[in-house]
Amino acid sequence: MRTFYVTTPIYYVNDLPHIGHIYTTIVADTLARFHRLAGEPVHFLTGTDEHGQKIERAAAEQGIAPIALADRVVARFHEVWQQFGISNDDFIRTTEPRHRLGVEALIQRLYASGDLYVDKHTGWYCTPCETFYTEKELLPGNLCPIHELPVERQEEENVFFRLSRYQDRLLEWYDSQTEPVRPRVRANEVRSFVASGLRDLSVSRSNLAWGLPFPGHPGHTVYVWLDALSNYITALGFGRPGEDQRYQDFWASEGGVRLHLVGKDILRHHCVYWPAFLMAAGLPLPSTVFVHGFWLRDAKKIAKSTGSAVRPDEIVSRFGPDSLRYFLLREMVFGQDASFSDEGFVDRYNSDLANDLGNTISRLVTLSRRAFGGLTPPESCADNPLIPVAESVAAEYRQAMEEPAFSRALEALWKLLAETNQYIVERQPWTLLGKPEEARRLSRILWNGLEAVRIVATGLLPVMPAIAPRLLAAIGQPEPPSSLAALAWGGLANSVPLPEPSPLFPRIDKAAYLADAQPTAPAKSAPEKKMVSIDEFFKTELKVATVQAAEAVPKSSKLVKLTVDLGDEVRTVVAGIVQQYPPESLVGRQVILVANLEPAKLMGIESQGMVLAASIDGLPVLLQPERAVPNGTRVK
Repeated sequence: MRTFYVTTPIYYVNDLPHIGHIYTTIVADTLARFHRLAGEPVHFLTGTDEHGQKIERAAAEQGIAPIALADRVVARFHEVWQQFGISNDDFIRTTEPRHRLGVEALIQRLYASGDLYVDKHTGWYCTPCETFYTEKELLPGNLCPIHELPVERQEEENVFFRLSRYQDRLLEWYDSQTEPVRPRVRANEVRSFVASGLRDLSVSRSNLAWGLPFPGHPGHTVYVWLDALSNYITALGFGRPGEDQRYQDFWASEGGVRLHLVGKDILRHHCVYWPAFLMAAGLPLPSTVFVHGFWLRDAKKIAKSTGSAVRPDEIVSRFGPDSLRYFLLREMVFGQDASFSDEGFVDRYNSDLANDLGNTISRLVTLSRRAFGGLTPPESCADNPLIPVAESVAAEYRQAMEEPAFSRALEALWKLLAETNQYIVERQPWTLLGKPEEARRLSRILWNGLEAVRIVATGLLPVMPAIAPRLLAAIGQPEPPSSLAALAWGGLANSVPLPEPSPLFPRIDKAAYLADAQPTAPAKSAPEKKMVSIDEFFKTELKVATVQAAEAVPKSSKLVKLTVDLGDEVRTVVAGIVQQYPPESLVGRQVILVANLEPAKLMGIESQGMVLAASIDGLPVLLQPERAVPNGTRVK
């Protein structure tokens, strides 16, 4: 059976995690979850790079030891990964003894191959990159081409690796049919760099204390990139005989996938240095290095060094981690740059999640509960126009996830959602309610809609690991599937309980949210609250009513006209809730009505009362009895 090994870069511990870190880790987690559902043995590695000049300086600025800074930042990484449901199988730290043993074993192989020697080294060094650059690679003013920060001239005696010896082998590797570097534009970029001529690489430092001691060279530490890149095999047990079974299973085995996910700023390190080290050591190469683009804000890479970092906390606290996971995977064409904006996030959330997904589920569940006594439809349907769409979507989704092309995989699922909505609108199942002669047809229509939603929710399991099981539970499937076989048509159970629907994706008031980001005026003192007596309160008659019919009010984006049954009378009530509650989802629902309110005209319609609702972030949440009670019952 094919094994699947996926890694993120190990992240520097000079600062806390931001969207750039989170994106790559979410991608790796999504792939790991997808391949587990495909039945493959999976190992998912992430971790932290804790040595080097950058960390040493960051710690000195804070007046603490480098390991103290590393421990603090690593704890935060663990918190964020837990928050986002990251399912990594291992977390490697380059300060761990198991890593040091693996690095020493790799260096011994480089000695044995004759690829290490000592010489003087002079060059332009970028501390954030931990990389030397030639003068022709620098930007005007001697600036780093990645960080646009000044570089330093450094000269010292170092251990060198004969990188130039591997120029031709690297070019052959890039041109192999397996396409080891993707996308093609990055393969062409790194091929051009190597074809222009490789210089030997300094792999030790003599002026840096915070690093692994270089074997055989007292006073030298291992160059941070030789140290860091080795993590991909040291975490598996390389260099520890008797403890290397995972290395044998996930790196040394034939036919397995060894996938590195990296940003384009570390292309050279992963596609030149790392494969050359492995070639010299006589070890297998990664099967694929997939290089993704940058998240940009104001046309700048999102990162601490550019001053444009986006922290996850404020976004997650408002919208939840799965909503952010969905946005990041849907918005970026994997391999290209993408722009992050608050407005773009809100638009995608409201359109895809609140409207397309949330409203579809609410509509189908509400109708099915009313029609079939709180259960899923009793009769399935094996012959309808949604079946070929679902089969095509499932195949497209699987192919896109294998590539990987997350945006296209999610587009495929949303095609099925769009077809489902069209199918429901055309057949108008709400018009069949209460007609015994149409019960079979109604069952088949609603079952088809719920079944399509089940397939969409199944496809979302790797993308939204917390929300997708809740979507399935909302349609009567409390146990999420453990296999991609669940993408096949026909899995929705008949006549099983359907929970009372609740808003999974409350719509965001875009204007209010964007306004929150603007500076606010000093708070005014709150006005004195006026208290009412119990007698005054009981002058308001609150009664339970059931919605018999509902329709949107023409030329209004918020109002819905309701016909409600109060037990001894039927009234017309106008309510501003249509953005959160489509008319068909209200039919059969019990509400709380202010029954003795003076009638008022809204959009030319006389409203004979008011429906009670709470307001959450500007969106209505209807108040209703916990269980069905007789219409007209007084609320006290």
